[in-house]
Amino acid sequence: MNNELHVIFGTGPLGKWTMRTLIGLGKRVRLVNRSGKAEGIPAGVELVAGDAYDVASTTRLTQGATSVYQCAQPAYHQWAGNFPRLQDAILAGAAANGAKLIVAENLYMYGEPQGQPLSESTPYAAHTHKGRLRQAMTESLFAAHQRGEVRVASARGSDFFGPDEPIQGEMVFRAALAGKRVTMLGRLDMPHTFTYVADFGRTLAILGTNDTGLGRAWHVPSAPPVPQSELVRLLQAAVGQPVKVMAASPLMVRLLGLFNPTIREMNEMMYEWMQPFVMDSSAFTKAFGLTATPLPQAVQETVAWARGQIARLQSAS
Repeated sequence: MNNELHVIFGTGPLGKWTMRTLIGLGKRVRLVNRSGKAEGIPAGVELVAGDAYDVASTTRLTQGATSVYQCAQPAYHQWAGNFPRLQDAILAGAAANGAKLIVAENLYMYGEPQGQPLSESTPYAAHTHKGRLRQAMTESLFAAHQRGEVRVASARGSDFFGPDEPIQGEMVFRAALAGKRVTMLGRLDMPHTFTYVADFGRTLAILGTNDTGLGRAWHVPSAPPVPQSELVRLLQAAVGQPVKVMAASPLMVRLLGLFNPTIREMNEMMYEWMQPFVMDSSAFTKAFGLTATPLPQAVQETVAWARGQIARLQSAS
């Protein structure tokens, strides 16, 4: 292992999969979260507590880093005010130490796709609160790059799933294994791009170890779009039993949001699930050679992970 330090803010699924890729490349990795505790962190990886909202903390934690990865985010219903502040503090720390900053993003800044695939050249047309927030954040990020304050690249994924991802892991994969009804959003017959979380982590790590990706956003290599009904078919094949599905309509999401702040925040993003939502990720594959994990394989790997999670819970009870 060489002594090149890579610092990752966040120990959720993106942080962990970025870490795994970097370890495979022989890099030294430091993970940062608020508590300094996380499950599934291998020996040799440094895990420390830090305040990602505090510039002094991010500067200290990124000292000596070659690359810094922003894989952390506030709770979904606490983005306003908190998310820009978090990004600004991580950016300031990376800039103070001359490190590259690699940021995980989504597709909210593009707004409704209007029936067209979303590519990196699609104009920003955010029309939701979170979309406008994301647009402002990415514009601020690359403005700092243009000013020469910090070298930046971002990786943008569509709705992602996979091992270590807790929401889909609980609502879809563990539910299917337990014979419970799985919950999906909107229409089941619309083509939708799904990003596999392992591919997201690989993309972030490639950008952090290859300067040719700097200065722009890249879409994470993702499997061809499928309707959610096809995802259910693949899920049934992987779990070996029928899967019951509940499709939450916009009205249902609005009603549930009266009692749950996270679900309330999902309401304005339902356009993603009511029409074709397709992401073009060919540019990254062409530039770096990374291809998306085939969707059947991604589903099978996630089911295997979910089985392990259920087994661990049962053995602990």
